[in-house]
Amino acid sequence: MICHSRRNTFLTLFALLSATSIAHAQQEFPPPQGKARVVVVASGMSGPEHYAAVSRELAQLGYDVVLFDGNPMEGTHGDGLKTAIQQALQMPHALPGKVALVSFSLGGGLSLYYGTQWPDLVAGAVVWYPATTFIKDVPGFVGRLKVPVLMFAGEKDTFRDCCTIGKAHTLAAAATAASLPFELVTYPNTDHDFIKGGKHYNAESYSDAFQRTAARLKEYLGS
Repeated sequence: MICHSRRNTFLTLFALLSATSIAHAQQEFPPPQGKARVVVVASGMSGPEHYAAVSRELAQLGYDVVLFDGNPMEGTHGDGLKTAIQQALQMPHALPGKVALVSFSLGGGLSLYYGTQWPDLVAGAVVWYPATTFIKDVPGFVGRLKVPVLMFAGEKDTFRDCCTIGKAHTLAAAATAASLPFELVTYPNTDHDFIKGGKHYNAESYSDAFQRTAARLKEYLGS
């Protein structure tokens, strides 16, 4: 029988190894200029390849973009995302410093809930149509916000009831009432997955959201 202290040590090592393995599935999109501040992208359920095009566009803005699969991060209580951030900072084209998070759907929900609690690692988060229904304690969530947030939501988003416009407004209103830097931008006639190549691509909404993302990244990380 494993003694209590040895068992705890084993579980801790297992958790660390699991989180490290989660972060192995990544793709780096280097900046044009050689090295740059890091943007960590966490994908939605459709997987990282679905977000390669937008990651490449973000890199063209002058950032070192590292794309991760958000699926295996689910259920890790933020450990998978935190390990991804740490791994992204070790990429060949990465400059040291806080990272920015630009995440989508499932990955957006993880970044919104966990990444915004780490001001020592994260300069700010931009979340596109993030999963939010799992956030039951809205005041508790708002009370843990430590970094600025820009959130995009489609007003016709009904994907699996995970990312409803009503919940988006509830979170934004609570954060605003607490005087926290949380901005919600919504788009009419726009459904879930409105990025280029997405199932509900909306050119006008995507263009506006991307421009806002670029401006916010400049605030978070500089040019």
